Order: sequence, then C-alpha cells, then structure tokens
Amino acid sequence: MTRFTRRSVLSATTVTLGALAGCAGGGSESAETETATPTPAPGQPLSTPVAGDPEADVTVAVYEDYACPHCATYSESVYPQVREDYLTDGAIRYEFHDFPIPVDEAVSWQAASAARAVQDNAGDEAFFTYSERLFANQNQLGPDTYADLTEGIDIDGETVRAAATGELYRPTVSGDREAGIDRGVQGTPAVYVNDERVEWSEVSYEPVRAAIEAARSDG
Repeated sequence: MTRFTRRSVLSATTVTLGALAGCAGGGSESAETETATPTPAPGQPLSTPVAGDPEADVTVAVYEDYACPHCATYSESVYPQVREDYLTDGAIRYEFHDFPIPVDEAVSWQAASAARAVQDNAGDEAFFTYSERLFANQNQLGPDTYADLTEGIDIDGETVRAAATGELYRPTVSGDREAGIDRGVQGTPAVYVNDERVEWSEVSYEPVRAAIEAARSDG
C-alpha cells in the first residue's frame, strides 16, 4: 500500500514566462506524443471539476500537470489556503483544468486519466481529494500507486489503474489541454481569476489571494 507521504523533488525544467514560474509547455501535441485515440470511457466527455459555489461571481481556474513539481508545490502550499479561505464558505467557484505539458510522457497523461476516472465514478469532491493525493505522492506515481490512492474513495482501485494505464480519459484531458492553449496557458501551474492570469515570480499564496480579493471588490 502506498503511504501518503510528501513528495520528493522531481527534476524538471524550470522557466520564467513573463512573471510566471513553473514548468514550460503550451504547444499542440507533437507527432511524437500522438497516439491512436483510446476508446472513450463511459461519461465522456467529462465536465470541468468544480469546488466551492458553482454560481459564485469569482471563478478561479487552475491548470496543472500531475508530474510538474511546481504544481505539487501549489497543491501542497497554496490550494489548502484557498480552500480554507474561500471554498469552505463558497465564496468562489474553483475549477481544475488538466494541462499535461507533458513533464513526463507517461505520468502526465496517466495520472490525469486516473483522476478523471475518480471524477466520473465518484464525483467532483472525490476528484479533488484524489488529485491532492496524486501530488502528495508525485515521486512514486505509477499503476500501483494510482490504485492504492483510492483508499477511502468510492471507486475500485483496479478501475482507476485500468483507466490510467489505458489513458481512457485522454480525449477529455487532451481537450482540456487544447482549451488551455487557446486561452494562452504556456506553463504550469497557471492560475486565472475571472479570466485574468495571476502573475508571480514563484508559486505562492499571496498573489492568488490578492487576485481573488481584487475580483471580489470589483464585483
């Protein structure tokens, strides 16, 4: 059984895009990464995972790659504060968007399919729980981990393993990625508050908090 431990730092390219720190990406899938389109899983295409109040005036949209170490930093140090300050009382609509760069050709796509299988079978709340577990165990992601991390979630681990290794939700994940490219996403994590990208020199809570508060004031 995989232990839910904090990640070790992965080696990955770190770049600065304007004032954005993170993992680089943003081009369309290359010929090297194109594969035969897998048979879509039941429920395709899936909707955007949402936490908080779906009808809130302020929307926070976050684009992440499960193999990106900066996204793991965001998940472990920024998202919990956003959840405590704004999601518990439904002050914002919070969206998760897949954006496999990919940092790792297998993990970036397979982990995303694993998380989407959880969403499809157990709902958005379970998705966010599972997503946090993926980032917390980033240094050991693989078929066994995808199955093990479903402990306490209403889905069979083998279902998630199969979805991951077969990339059954790649159509949804790829569609999310392409929509991010159209929006101008160039790296991960990318955070947008009411369609305005949060600019930062390092992944931290304060720029996100400031952007949310400014959007709430404008509303």
